Amino acid sequence: MKHDKTILCYGDSNTWGYNPATEDRYARDERWTGVLRKALGDGYVVIEEGLNGRTTVWDDPIEDYRNGKEYLIPCLRSHKPIDLVVIMLGTNDLKARFSLPACDIAAGAGVLVDIVAKSETGPSDGTPEVLLVAPPPIAELGSSTEMFAGGSVKSATLSRHFRLVAGERGCALLDAAEVITSSDVDGIHLDLAEHRKLGNAIAGRVKEMLA
Repeated sequence: MKHDKTILCYGDSNTWGYNPATEDRYARDERWTGVLRKALGDGYVVIEEGLNGRTTVWDDPIEDYRNGKEYLIPCLRSHKPIDLVVIMLGTNDLKARFSLPACDIAAGAGVLVDIVAKSETGPSDGTPEVLLVAPPPIAELGSSTEMFAGGSVKSATLSRHFRLVAGERGCALLDAAEVITSSDVDGIHLDLAEHRKLGNAIAGRVKEMLA
């Protein structure tokens, strides 16, 4: 019996679908995960696991339960078997309160890739494929100016460091900066058109990886 392929999308507010203009949530089919679901079509199950403020591996002293490392194993185990995990995190690590260089943010994403590799949550307790997404550069605009002070410069180098991390681990990489740009509204989140671009780009990679 042929089973549907399960895709877990593990990310932050840009995976949750935060609308920078309304500060509400985009509709289910508008979010990049919904675009991905439609583009993949039958034979695939897309699980949305986006959390506003989620980091790669860091405890946030202001907002609780944002450490992406702590929830990843329970999430993987609750949805197993998983064929592929899309990890798109790192933007919140740019917040000034963490004082992290870009290389450490990418290293945090690498820790998550390692956790998936050792999780035994793929089909037949194997290893799920991983698509690591390097988040696009941010801009310090409006309310994000103080919170993300200095983050825009660091964010411009994330793709290079993420590429090194993916190369070291042999996992696939999508550089989101080649596909989308952050919103002019707040410099952090994605406008509706960018969700469509990202969802379709990820769908193309997923089909290649799970063909």
